Amino acid sequence: MLSALMNFLRACWRPSSDRYVHSGSDVVGRQDGLLWYKDTGQHLNGEFSMAVVQANNLLEDQSQLESGPLSSLESGPYGTFVGIYDGHGGPETSRYINDHLFHHLKRFASEQQSMSVDVIRKAFQATEEGFLSLVTKQWPMKPQIAAVGSCCLVSVICGGTLYIANLGDSRAVLGRLVKATGDVLSLQLSAEHNASIESVRQELHSLHPDDSKIVVLKHNVWRVKGLIQVSRSIGDVYLKKAEFNREPLYVKFRLREPFRRPILSAEPSIYVHQLQPHDQFLIFASDGLWEHLSNQDAVDLVQTHPRSGSARRLVKAALQEAAKKREMRYSDLKKIDRGVRRHFHDDITVIVVFLDSNLVSRASSVKGPTLSVRGGGINIPANTLAPCAMPVELGIT
Repeated sequence: MLSALMNFLRACWRPSSDRYVHSGSDVVGRQDGLLWYKDTGQHLNGEFSMAVVQANNLLEDQSQLESGPLSSLESGPYGTFVGIYDGHGGPETSRYINDHLFHHLKRFASEQQSMSVDVIRKAFQATEEGFLSLVTKQWPMKPQIAAVGSCCLVSVICGGTLYIANLGDSRAVLGRLVKATGDVLSLQLSAEHNASIESVRQELHSLHPDDSKIVVLKHNVWRVKGLIQVSRSIGDVYLKKAEFNREPLYVKFRLREPFRRPILSAEPSIYVHQLQPHDQFLIFASDGLWEHLSNQDAVDLVQTHPRSGSARRLVKAALQEAAKKREMRYSDLKKIDRGVRRHFHDDITVIVVFLDSNLVSRASSVKGPTLSVRGGGINIPANTLAPCAMPVELGIT
C-alpha cells in the first residue's frame, strides 16, 4: 500500500527534468515498512541524512530541511533551515507547522533583510496565531483539535551563525572535535521544556503561584495539570484559552477549575552560536530518539561510521534499545504494525547535518542549490515541480 502510494506521488510530483529522479535512487528517499529514510544529501553548508520511523496510527512527527534562500529577496540571506515537529494528541498541529513556519520565517527575514533571533521569534508567534485561528474555525465541527499540539525544534544556519529555537522536548546536539585527544564530544544546544525536569517544574510554580496542582505526578510521570508533559508548545489551545476548555471538548481534557492566564507557553528558548571549525555535525531529533539514546551515544554512533545513512543508523540503534527493554528481538519489533508499535516506542525523526567549515564560513548572501525535503515525503529541487491534480497523503505522513 505504501509502496503504491509512493509510486503514485512520485508520478504526480515528477520534476520537469528527469535528471532529478532515478529508479532506485535516494533522491526522494526510500521506504522500508514503517521506516522512511534519505541516507545522504547536500545542503548549503555540507551534507545531511534524514530518517523517520512511525509508531502511531497516524505519524505525529513531521520534519523538513530547507536549503537555499531564507527570504524572498534576491540578495539573501541564504542558509539551511531544519525543523522537527513532534506532535501529540494527533498530527494536525505538526502538519500545520510543517506547512507554515518556514514561510513565516522567510517573510520576516525579507522584512528585516537579515536573519535574527527576532525573525525566528516572530515566525513562531505567527505560526501559533495561525493555528489558533484554524482551531477557532474548526471548533464547532471538530472540537478535539483544541487538544492537539506539537513540540517545535528549529535550526537556522546562516553566514556562520547557528540559531536553535525550541518548544518542548525535541533536542539538538552538537558533535564537537577535541583536537588534543581526537575525541568528538556531545554538546546539547537546545533548552527543553518537559515537566520531568525540576527547573521546568519550578518555572511553572513561579508563573502560577496560586495553583498548587500546576504539575502533578501521575503514574510516575510529571505532567502539567496532570495532562501533558511539556510546558511549551504550538497548539494545545485548551490549556491556553479558557473558552476552549469546555464542552464539547472531551471531559478527560477539561479542567474542573477555570484559569485566568495561559497554562502553557508558545515562547521558544533561542540559542545563538558562532560555528567553529571544530564543530563537526548536528543531530536534531524528536524525543522518541532520546528516550533510548544518550547525547554522547548518538554522537559516537555518527562519528564512528560513514556519513551516509547516519540518521537511519541512529533510528535503528534506538529501536534496538526499545526492543531490548521489552526483552524481544529487533527483528520481531520490526514486524509490529503502527498503532500497536506505539506501546514499544514513539514516532522517531532524526536529521543529521554535517558541517563543512569552508562552506559554513561563507557570507549569508552566497547563493547555492535550493533544496526542500520533508521527512517521509517529497524532495523538491527549485522551481521544477508541476503540482498533482489531486492531493495525496502517504500512509506514513
